[in-house]
Amino acid sequence: MGLFLTATMTGCAATPYAKTGVAPAFTFPVTSNETPYTQCLNELQTFPANNLPTFTVGEIADKTGQINYDENGHVVTQGITEMVISAFYKTGKANLIERFDLRIPLAELKMVQQGLTNQKPTDYKLRTSDFVILGALTELNYNIVSDGIGLWVEGIGAGARTVVINVALDVRVVDSKSFEVRYVSTLQKQIYGFEVEANVFRFFGNSLVEFDAGRVQNEPLQLGVRSVVEMGVYQIMTDFLGLPKSEICGLVETDHMKSKLNDISQKEN
Repeated sequence: MGLFLTATMTGCAATPYAKTGVAPAFTFPVTSNETPYTQCLNELQTFPANNLPTFTVGEIADKTGQINYDENGHVVTQGITEMVISAFYKTGKANLIERFDLRIPLAELKMVQQGLTNQKPTDYKLRTSDFVILGALTELNYNIVSDGIGLWVEGIGAGARTVVINVALDVRVVDSKSFEVRYVSTLQKQIYGFEVEANVFRFFGNSLVEFDAGRVQNEPLQLGVRSVVEMGVYQIMTDFLGLPKSEICGLVETDHMKSKLNDISQKEN
């Protein structure tokens, strides 16, 4: 018995893989991270412009209050500030200076002041900003509308359902010299998903055998966030700074709320 255990443990210790390890799975290539509104930002690069404004982006926080403790924690990205910085860069019409994370720059400057590098404090000429961008992701509304159909009889059936949620972003442009709020953008985007499934349950003897086939396709939530970010930056560059606006990039205006006051008034009367 002792000899058998020794042989078994020795066999388990010997890896069945090559000394160089296993080849990791690699499927899709790295691609650019774009939304439908990226082309609008890129188009701004083609317009001639002088005296480009200098922007700095402050914290664009997730203030939706949505946290999923059972899965991945925060529901929406915590990198909204970085998305805004990337969006401004895509326009080619904004000077950007860093104010969001100054830990490394300030550490560099401190080492210079202490004589730990060959740089001199006079070598640093810091540019001031013209405008500061602040704001927050302010809404994440689940299940604005959902539809579905299904039929199961004695464990056999199929079903389909759709769901719509939305995210909203509020950003503002603050004058760096006067602290005046010079422009505000408030946008929302609805996000759509659908699911089709078919389940078959059969009993064979004492065993329950389940067959489950289906398809779930959701518009990525974070793509929705990046979309409202890019549209917000596009509004700042066109509506606020006056750069030419493309017809295809115009904001889709809705009138979903305009009739509500009339409806309320009529009900009261």
